[in-house]
Amino acid sequence: MVNYDQAKIDLRDAGKWYTLDFYKITLKKGYKGSVKYGPGTYDFKEGGMAFLAPGQSVQMSAASADHEGYALYFHPALLALHPLAKTIHQYGFFDYAVSEALFLSVQEKQTIEILFKAISSELEHQIDQFSEQILVSQLELLLNHSNRFYNRQFLTRKNQHHKLIARMNKWLYTYFDHSNAMSSGLPSPQDIAGHLNVSQRYLSDMLRTLTGQTTQQHIHLALIEKAKTLLNQTDLTTAEIAYKLGFEHPQSFSKLFKQRTHFTPLQFRRYHLNMC
Repeated sequence: MVNYDQAKIDLRDAGKWYTLDFYKITLKKGYKGSVKYGPGTYDFKEGGMAFLAPGQSVQMSAASADHEGYALYFHPALLALHPLAKTIHQYGFFDYAVSEALFLSVQEKQTIEILFKAISSELEHQIDQFSEQILVSQLELLLNHSNRFYNRQFLTRKNQHHKLIARMNKWLYTYFDHSNAMSSGLPSPQDIAGHLNVSQRYLSDMLRTLTGQTTQQHIHLALIEKAKTLLNQTDLTTAEIAYKLGFEHPQSFSKLFKQRTHFTPLQFRRYHLNMC
């Protein structure tokens, strides 16, 4: 635990890049600068939190104002004997991009500060047989609160995120309408995230919060709607439609179509013709 109010930072190595062997959770309060992480920058003008996983790169800033608040480092080995070792990957914010920091309200900041101070107090306590379990429990509580606050951020920025969803849907429908899916194949969540300039994990978590569906489910929804149009308005065979939409095997298309509509493609076409 680093409390920048008490720690004097040696800036002689400023500008150098380091690869972390640790998880890192940073709390910036009343921050007026920015910190370079990976290829981008976290902006903490309103205060907030950043999360890094082992293997990510950090550049040491030369600005003294960048070293404020708290930084908590913990090695994966700390979790080895605890259930958190198996569940920490579920906290998606460790995989978010640099522009997807958590911005905290005043009350949320106070909650996080209390948790940081509790961890700091435990670290100063004489080590005994309970120390590790208590530290891991406090850490899990910190992660759970962070998860809650990220969920709040998805909801309070709903308008901004719905614009992102609209851009995603437009891209998907354009992809199936105009691109050469036969040679390109089916779009992936990574393709969509790259087009929207967000991390794949952030996009998936945001969609689950606001729509209840994953990125992959949104891809399937757009694909099925396009398939319905082709079945209703063209004479293409099921295999031709499958290839046109990017499937390597028509059987995979037929299976997905039935899962989503409860009809095979041929049944759907016949049903529509009978209704007309």
